[in-house]
Amino acid sequence: MLPVLVEKVVYNHINKSLLEKKQKFIVHLDKEEINDFIVRKDTSETYSSFSTLHSEFLLLSRLPSNSKINQTVFITEPRIIEEERNDYRILQYYFKYENTNYLLEIGNSLSEIKDLTFVIRIFFIIVLIIIVLITFIADTFYIEYLLKPFYRIIDKKIRHVNEPEAFDHTPIQSNSTDFQELDTVLNQMMDRITELFKKEKQFIANVSHELLTPIALLKNKFENLLQNESLDDDAVDKIVGALGTLDLLKKVIANLLLISKIENNQYAANEVIDFDEIITDLVADLQDRIEDKELSFYKNLQHHFSFKGNKTLMHILFYNLIVNAIKYNNPLGTIEIKDGFLNGNYFLSISDTGIGLSEKQQKNVFKRFARVSSDQEGQGLGLAIAESIAQFHHIVIELKSEIKVGTTFILLFSNESKLN
Repeated sequence: MLPVLVEKVVYNHINKSLLEKKQKFIVHLDKEEINDFIVRKDTSETYSSFSTLHSEFLLLSRLPSNSKINQTVFITEPRIIEEERNDYRILQYYFKYENTNYLLEIGNSLSEIKDLTFVIRIFFIIVLIIIVLITFIADTFYIEYLLKPFYRIIDKKIRHVNEPEAFDHTPIQSNSTDFQELDTVLNQMMDRITELFKKEKQFIANVSHELLTPIALLKNKFENLLQNESLDDDAVDKIVGALGTLDLLKKVIANLLLISKIENNQYAANEVIDFDEIITDLVADLQDRIEDKELSFYKNLQHHFSFKGNKTLMHILFYNLIVNAIKYNNPLGTIEIKDGFLNGNYFLSISDTGIGLSEKQQKNVFKRFARVSSDQEGQGLGLAIAESIAQFHHIVIELKSEIKVGTTFILLFSNESKLN
């Protein structure tokens, strides 16, 4: 809008100046002069006056008797004066003098005004840019200053808090009542969350005692019944089946409690972990299963990555992934564990040449009680536990699989140490 506004202001100023010149010309118009102009009757029948530099001109012309009168019009058009072409802002005044119609034209050159207008536009644009930059910089620093308490609240009380018990209740200093209210509400909210967290921990402890103890008692009673020689084979089979069900129930409860404890950060994560050592021990423990399927096992760990976490949980993580690779592998297949760096981050992958997973199965593979097929053994908690352990250690699990080709689990480790 700036060029339009400047042009409008300039034209209004010129129009006002032309009206004043017209008024002076009409007021001082001498009757004898105009009569002399009429008597002369030269060929042009036009009276002209130009300034030396052609910046202004005055033109008086006789018009036919049927022409319009008492009208003032402003136009902008080029004119050629003494072989020099310029753009002019022109006032055209139609009037009648002693029964004769005349047209008075007073023009003002726009060449200098256009140059001046261009300079004004550039000046205003530069000033506008400077004002915008100053405003932006000032607002940025001022807003940064105003939001300092908010950033402190986010940093100290939200971003770096993974356990409610580690929440810092120290009030954040701020002159803003809004931020003070936010800080107070966060403290109250975290107090309630901490209380619920404690109750959940207590509930987990009660569940582990109240459920596992009756199961152990039932198991002892069934085992004692098996010592009774008067039982027939059918009764023995039923008791053995019941013992198997109790063992399965005990394992399911233990796995669910494990997931709950992991998600509630009830484990320490300050042990230095040697991946090569854990995998070597696991392969030795699972050697019988590997030999039963005649699998080829390859361990290609070439890097010593320093990692701190919970050694027991990492042992369970690798155990579940390796057992999964054995269980769903084809006879005479292969299992390969290797490491490396991907986009600057250390990774460790476990690959098999098994049955593979479809896209639908891959979406549900980490869900609790999810099974690849209806005839699958187990409770479908192994990979759910593996994902919970990975999240606890800030490890990203990626899955790549193809039907009848195999499956690869990739563990991506962050270079930055993160607090639990």
